[in-house]
Amino acid sequence: MKEALKRIEEEALAQIAAAEEGLDELRVKYLGKKGELTAILKQMGGLSAEERPVVGQLANRVRSGIEEAIAQKTAQLKAEKLARQLESEALDVTIPGQAPKLGKKHPLTQVLDDLTEIFLGMGFSVATGPEVEYDYYNFEALNLPPDHPARDTQDTFYITDKVLLRTQTSPVQVRVMERQKPPIKIIAPGRVYRSDAVDATHAPVFHQIEGLVVDRGITMADLKGTLNTFIKKLYGPDTVTRFRPHHFPFTEPSAEVDTQCFACHGEGCRLCKGEGWIELLGCGMVHPKVLKNCGIDPEEYSGFAFGIGLERIVMRRYNIDDLRLFSDNDLRFLNQF
Repeated sequence: MKEALKRIEEEALAQIAAAEEGLDELRVKYLGKKGELTAILKQMGGLSAEERPVVGQLANRVRSGIEEAIAQKTAQLKAEKLARQLESEALDVTIPGQAPKLGKKHPLTQVLDDLTEIFLGMGFSVATGPEVEYDYYNFEALNLPPDHPARDTQDTFYITDKVLLRTQTSPVQVRVMERQKPPIKIIAPGRVYRSDAVDATHAPVFHQIEGLVVDRGITMADLKGTLNTFIKKLYGPDTVTRFRPHHFPFTEPSAEVDTQCFACHGEGCRLCKGEGWIELLGCGMVHPKVLKNCGIDPEEYSGFAFGIGLERIVMRRYNIDDLRLFSDNDLRFLNQF
C-alpha cells in the first residue's frame, strides 16, 4: 500500500507539473470521491493496528502534496495568462490617436440657426408649441371658422374632428397671446404638416418660421421696416424688396413679399421664371378678430405677423431645385454643406 501511495504521488505530481489546463480533472482523478487516493484509503481497514497510522500519515502527506501542487500550478497558469494578455493588449500611449468623426448640421438646421440669430439680434425671442394641435388653435382662433373656404386648401391631417397635425406655426402665436400680455415679440419656428403629394416642390412635412409683434401703436411701417432689415441681413444690403397686396384670413391688410431676382436684377431670367422677382414670404397686420379671440383689446393694441417657408429660403440660398433632397439622407448631398 505504501508503494501504491508513492506511485500515485509521483504520477500526480508529474502530470500536474506538465499540465497546461485540466487541473480540475486531475484533482478529481486523484482526490475525488472515486479518485485513486480515495480508493487506496478505503483499503486501510485490512491493515494491522501498527501499519494503519503509518499509512494514514503517508496518505495525508500525499494528499497535501497533490493539493499544494495543484494550487501552485493554478497560480502559475493564471500569471502566465495575464502576462500574455498584457503583452498582446499593450498600448503605446505615444502613438497619435484617431480623431472621432464629427457630423454636420443639416442645411435646414444651418439656415434656421442663421435666421434665428438675425431675429434674436432684432429683439425677438423664440417660442414653441405642440405639433399635434387643436382645431381651435390651428383655425378658429385665427379667424378661420369651420365653414371657411381656406380650410379646404390646407389639406389637413386630422387625427380626430378636433385634433390635427398643425398646418402652420401660427397656433404658437395664439398660445403666446393667450398667456402673455403685450408687448409681444416672438418668432415660432417648427415643423408643419399638410397632405401634399411628394414632388420637387411639395412635401407633407416642411418647416416654417412665423413672427409676431403686438404692442401699442404698431403699424404697417413697422412690419415693412422689420422685414426689410431681415431680408437685407439675409441676402445683403443691396437686396431690393416689394410688397404686393394679398389676402390671409388672420391678417388685414395682408401682403406677399418678393425680392428682386439675384441673377437678373429684375430683367427676367430662368431663375425667376421671367418675372424679375422671387416670392419670399407672406405677412400682414394681425386681424382684430384674432387679437380679440386671444383676449387682447384691438382698440388698444395692434400687431403684425409674417410667415417664412424655411425650405424656400434654403433652396434659394444654395440653388437647390428639388425639395426631396432634404429628406433623402444622401451623404453626397449633405456633405456639400
